[in-house]
Amino acid sequence: MGLFEGNLLLEALDTGDRALLAPYLERGQRTRGTVLFRAGEDVSHVTFPLNQTTVTLVSRMRDGRMVETATVGHEGAVGGIVSHGYLPAFSEAVVQVTGDVLRLDAERLTRARAASPSLRDLFVRYADCLLAQVLQSVACNAVHPIEERCLRWLLTFQDRLGTPVLPVTQEMLAEMLGVRRTYLTGVLGALQRRGLIAVRRGQITILDRDRAEQTACECYGKVRGHFRTVLGAVYAESGAIVAVDPTQRHE
Repeated sequence: MGLFEGNLLLEALDTGDRALLAPYLERGQRTRGTVLFRAGEDVSHVTFPLNQTTVTLVSRMRDGRMVETATVGHEGAVGGIVSHGYLPAFSEAVVQVTGDVLRLDAERLTRARAASPSLRDLFVRYADCLLAQVLQSVACNAVHPIEERCLRWLLTFQDRLGTPVLPVTQEMLAEMLGVRRTYLTGVLGALQRRGLIAVRRGQITILDRDRAEQTACECYGKVRGHFRTVLGAVYAESGAIVAVDPTQRHE
């Protein structure tokens, strides 16, 4: 697998499609808090998180507050996924878990999509799944209780990291959910007393995944199901996304 190892979207490409991208991929590391692009900026590159590297797409308000709209890990990419060339971003992409990434000039991806129907199909399918996550987040933020939203976010994060021990601070989680930290502290305390999570300094551990899934809002299962059906996402028993294969979609 070599260069493509660590990102499931790239691993799903066939040999010919990999050859279209390989000469132009650049490997690097991005630390937590790095802003890959801001709203209004031209998106010059597509970023593919590798392994446990995780990025969130957020909408920032005029008063400085921000709310997460999607979480992207090794199953996908951010920036210029369906657009053509350098177009301005609508949201902000922030690295939440430090790690390696592969970067590709957005124009190179545009040319590769034009040259390969199979590559174009894969990225269109992924873009559809990413949009589904964004749309479901909007609905979730509008109608579901904070406890259910909190578990939905933690489970989604676990799926990308592949571990129940999540490097999440209360401040970070409060920002992602768009609530005050003092309010979130009470929410986390209630979930901890129910035996669903354990909260320690700088990390939150999901103790009972089955019960957490049952307690989380329906949004988590709906988005997960869409990834399975449209992108052929394969999930381990731990919840981690371990493969992407659009030819083997699961209903």
